[in-house]
Amino acid sequence: MKQIYAFETKEEYGKYRDVIERFSGKLEEYQHILEDKYSLTNLPKGVVWTSEDIATTVFSDLPVPAYTNRDVIYVSPDLPAWRKLLINQIEEHNIPEIKSFYENCSEDYLFTILAHQLTRYSNVFVDKDKVEKVDNSWFEEGMCEYLSRKLVLSEEEFKEITTIELELVEVYKEQYGTHSLEEFGRGAYQGNDLINKMFDYWRSYLAVEFLVEVRANNDVDWILNEYQDWDREGRVLPLTEHFEMENFFN
Repeated sequence: MKQIYAFETKEEYGKYRDVIERFSGKLEEYQHILEDKYSLTNLPKGVVWTSEDIATTVFSDLPVPAYTNRDVIYVSPDLPAWRKLLINQIEEHNIPEIKSFYENCSEDYLFTILAHQLTRYSNVFVDKDKVEKVDNSWFEEGMCEYLSRKLVLSEEEFKEITTIELELVEVYKEQYGTHSLEEFGRGAYQGNDLINKMFDYWRSYLAVEFLVEVRANNDVDWILNEYQDWDREGRVLPLTEHFEMENFFN
């Protein structure tokens, strides 16, 4: 993967050089894990390191400065900006423990966001090359969240982010939680655009975390095999029904 730097000044690049170097080394290690265990064979063409502003106003209009577009990963390494963005998710609510978590979230947590993008290239995902994933986006995105967190974070950090996102779903489910997991990213919701997008990620991650750690007793390979069998057998049922998850958040 090529490393591309898109900052407006040399000084701005210099501000993030050390974290970029740390993340680049960690990403190479994470890549090897995916290659060994999760069928990663084709890599993105490169990673574009840039600022939050450029990521969300020049390269894209997405509200989150980490995404993949045309086989290139774009990411901001600006941890303070990420903390501010994450806190904005709960600005309408007074939730001290969640605010404290985001105010102090670590570089490792930020790295999982980058690792998520690389995980999407794994061949364990049957629709990874399709632009529109009709009925399994929730599973693929949830599994990318699960694997990146499980493989990067300590067990304590992993449990903490799971607890945080469980609470976030509870806080926002009345406003955003009436649609099916199958409708990942396609609902016509009202309110904060960032929360619209993140709510689906929170739920998808929690659904996959439950499937792996409860339903499959921590056997992620079993869940991935079930998912691939669902595809090979012709997708007779929606994936949520195949996994008996259609009422998981009701």
